[in-house]
Amino acid sequence: MPVFAQYAGPAILSRGEAPAAMASPEIDFRPFVELAGVYDTGLSGVEVNSQGQLGNEASEGLEVTAGISGVHSWRHTKIGLNYRGSIRRYAHDTAFNTTDQFLLLGITHEFSRHVSLTLNENAGMYSENYGLPALSQTVPFDPSTTEVPTTDFFDNRTEYLTTQANLIFQKTARLSFSMGGDGFLVSRASSALYGVTGATAHADVQYRLTRRSTIGANYTFTHYDYVGVLSSADMHGVSGVYSVRLSRWLEFSGSGGIIRVESRFIQNVPIDPAIAALIGTPEGTVVLDRIDHVASFSGRLSRTFAKGVAYISGGRGTTPGNGLFLTSVTDTAIVGYNYTGLRRWSLGVSANYIRAESIGNVLGTYGNTTGTLTASRQITRNVHGIVSVSARQYSSVDFSLYNRFLYDVRVGVGYSPGDIPLRIW
Repeated sequence: MPVFAQYAGPAILSRGEAPAAMASPEIDFRPFVELAGVYDTGLSGVEVNSQGQLGNEASEGLEVTAGISGVHSWRHTKIGLNYRGSIRRYAHDTAFNTTDQFLLLGITHEFSRHVSLTLNENAGMYSENYGLPALSQTVPFDPSTTEVPTTDFFDNRTEYLTTQANLIFQKTARLSFSMGGDGFLVSRASSALYGVTGATAHADVQYRLTRRSTIGANYTFTHYDYVGVLSSADMHGVSGVYSVRLSRWLEFSGSGGIIRVESRFIQNVPIDPAIAALIGTPEGTVVLDRIDHVASFSGRLSRTFAKGVAYISGGRGTTPGNGLFLTSVTDTAIVGYNYTGLRRWSLGVSANYIRAESIGNVLGTYGNTTGTLTASRQITRNVHGIVSVSARQYSSVDFSLYNRFLYDVRVGVGYSPGDIPLRIW
C-alpha cells in the first residue's frame, strides 16, 4: 500500500498538520474561471477625506477569478495545491481596484521509512483582507498555523509569504522527533503602516501512547523585526501536546504552555519643561524593553466526511500585529464547514473571532469577527452558479473609531471541467 494511504496516527496541530482523516491519495487537479458581480462596503484607504474623517466607501463592480486546486500522491511524495487569483474593478471609487492572489502549497517527501520532510508555502497579495484562511481539502497543512495577516484594518496593498520546513524522524513505531523552521514576511504599501520579517525555529518529541492517541512536548523560538520603525520581539515558548483520534472520522489535537516575550519599541515621553524650553519640543523618544509571560494554548476538533470537513479551533498566542499595532497577544476562535459533492451543490461556511492586545508600540485592544458563506451549484456539466457573502465587524474598547461594520457580496458563474460541484474556497 502506498505510504500516504496508510494511517499514521492522529494529526498533530503543533506541527501544523491538517486532520489526518482528510488525507486522500489523490484529488484531480482542477482549473476554474469565474465571472462575478460584486458589491463592497467599508472601503477605506490609509487616508482621511476632506472633512478629516476615515474613509468608508461602497461600490459595485466586476471580478474575474481563475485558479487551480488538487493533490497528487506518488509512493514517497505528495503534492497539494490551492491557488486563486482575481482582478476586481469598481464602478465607483476606482482607487480601490485590485489584483489579488493567494497560494497554498504543501509538499511531503519520505526519504526512508524513518525520515520525512514537509515543505509548506502560504503566500498572497491583496488590498482587502477577509480573515483567516479555512482548511483546504487539497493542502496537507492547516493554514491558520502559519504567519499570515488576519486583522488588517485598512484596504491597503499587502504582500505576505510564509515558508515552513519540517524534518521528522520516526525512530520507532511510537516515538518520533521533528525539527524545522519558518521564515515569513509582510510588506505593506503605505508608509504609515509597518511591515515585518521574522523567523521561527522549533523542535518537538511525540510519543504514540496507543493506536489512537499521542502525547509530546514542543519548543519554539520566534523573532519579529519590524520594517519602518525601530522595534523587534523575541519569544521563547514551551508546551505540552496531546492528540487523539476519537473515532474513524473525529479527531482532536491541542497544546498548552507558556511564552516569554521580550519586545523592544520606541515610545514618546514628556521631558522636563526647562529642557523643553531650551530645545523647543515638549517630548522626547526612548527605546523601551518589555518582558511579558503569556499563557499559550491551541486546540482543534475536526469531523471529516467523505467529501468535506467540519471543524472548530482556537487558541491564545502571539502575532506581529497588523501594521498599525505591533507585537500582540491574540485570542482566536474559528469554526468552519466545507463540503463538495452534495449532488449539484458545494458549500462552505466559516466564522472567526479575533481579540488582540497590543504590547508593542501602541497599548490597547483590537479585533474583529468575520463570517463567510460560499456556495456553488452545478448548472450544466462544466458550468456553475456561485455566490459568496462575507461580513466583518471591527471592534475595540480603547479606540472608538476602530469600530465599524462592512460586508462583501459576490454573485456570478464559473467554468470548470468535471462532473462534481466546483470547490470555491
